[in-house]
Amino acid sequence: MQVLRLLSRVAFICNICFLLASFIQWLPHPPEGFLVSRILELGYIGSLIFNLVVGGSVLFLFVIGRLRAAAIPTWLLVVNLLFFVLQIILLIISQK
Repeated sequence: MQVLRLLSRVAFICNICFLLASFIQWLPHPPEGFLVSRILELGYIGSLIFNLVVGGSVLFLFVIGRLRAAAIPTWLLVVNLLFFVLQIILLIISQK
């Protein structure tokens, strides 16, 4: 259960990187460099992967009735879910 709490926190950090990566894309002259490339990687790839893992694990724990034992804050679950829905919507829009 401690691993799931850690993964949900990592997913939150990746979701913040997703926001930063989205804002970087809007800049007329986006910055370049090591830090920016890591933010883009964590934002677009890491957040999707971690949200899938955390969301699947939370769903599994909810189904078997052990979600309370994981002791993940509710706000963190809700924020990660909202980011995941936003990422899926953006993926669908970008495919058109």
